[in-house]
Amino acid sequence: MQIILYQPQIPQNTGNIVRTCAVTGSSLILVKPLGFSVSNRWLKRAGLDYWEGVNVSFIEDLEQFLENTEHNFFFFSSKAPKLYTEVTYRSNDLLIFGSETSGLPQHFNERWPDRFVTIPMQADARCLNLATSAGIGLYEAWRQNGFVPPTTCTSGAEPMSSK
Repeated sequence: MQIILYQPQIPQNTGNIVRTCAVTGSSLILVKPLGFSVSNRWLKRAGLDYWEGVNVSFIEDLEQFLENTEHNFFFFSSKAPKLYTEVTYRSNDLLIFGSETSGLPQHFNERWPDRFVTIPMQADARCLNLATSAGIGLYEAWRQNGFVPPTTCTSGAEPMSSK
């Protein structure tokens, strides 16, 4: 699996997601601009020593990236009608999560409405934490694939090592 974070703002969330990617064998793609520096000490602290073991890469334009990918993808949104458990995930799918402050742009929902899924919560709740949501989505996808480590994906994104 690959987790995609659309313009994440909180370094601790991204660090925690790196840790989740490390223990599941998943990759992480960060869509620029980020609300923090990837050298931020809080980011590294939250990810502990997991940064070295995770394929982290960057992209500038998520829409263009998705137009050119061969992988299946799903957007996670609190506004989607379909439950995240109602779709079938493959081992090389892309799981996309929006910014903590503004979520995902509406034009993604207009373009790919059938690819939006939600994690259920109480009607009066605002939203789950980004790292929690990514963990829930990733573990459901991983469960559906028998908890077998995902195959390595070549995404075409710019690797973190080039930063």
